[in-house]
Amino acid sequence: MLKRLVITGYKQHELGVFDDKHPGIAIIKKAIRRQLIQLIEEEQLEWVILSGQLGVETWAAEVIMDLQMDFPQLKYAVITPFLDQEKNWKEDKQEKYQEILMFADYHTSVTNRPYEGPWQFREKNKFVIRNTDGMLIVYDDEKGGSPKYIKEYADEYAEQNDYRIIVIDSYDLHAIVEEEMYEQW
Repeated sequence: MLKRLVITGYKQHELGVFDDKHPGIAIIKKAIRRQLIQLIEEEQLEWVILSGQLGVETWAAEVIMDLQMDFPQLKYAVITPFLDQEKNWKEDKQEKYQEILMFADYHTSVTNRPYEGPWQFREKNKFVIRNTDGMLIVYDDEKGGSPKYIKEYADEYAEQNDYRIIVIDSYDLHAIVEEEMYEQW
C-alpha cells in the first residue's frame, strides 16, 4: 500500500520555465494528476509530502488542491528543509507559496532554522523518504539536476526497504504531448 507519497522533481529554472504561462507546466501537471488519481484509486493514497520548492513541487501542490474537490480524503504536507525558504523569491512566487502553505493540511521545517548549508537539503531528503511509502519524481537520468540527490538516496533506501519509486520522465511527458496533439487533430 502506498499511503504516503513524496513528490519532487526539477525546479522551474532547470526546465527553462520562467513564467506560469509556459505550455510545459500543463503537461507536467497532467502527468502528476494521472499518477495521483491512479494511486488514490488503486493504493488508497492519503498523504502527499512536498518540500515546497518552485517548479514540480508547487505545480504538484496546485494539482492536489484541485484533486481535493473530488478526493477530499487526500491531504498534503509541506515539509521544508529550513525556515523561510521563500525569503529571496520574487513577490509573485512568494504569494503562490503562501497560498500553498495556507491550504496545506500540515506544514513544518525539518531543521527549524534559517538556511545554513546544503546539509539541510540532505536532512530533508532523508526525513521525507523515511516517512513515506514511495516517491513520485519528475526526473530524467540523462538530465541530472537538483532532483538527482534525492533520487540517489531513494534508490539506496529502496534497496533495503519496501519503497516504491515512480518516475515521470521525458518519454512520459512526450507521450502526453502526442496524445494531446492527436486529440486536437
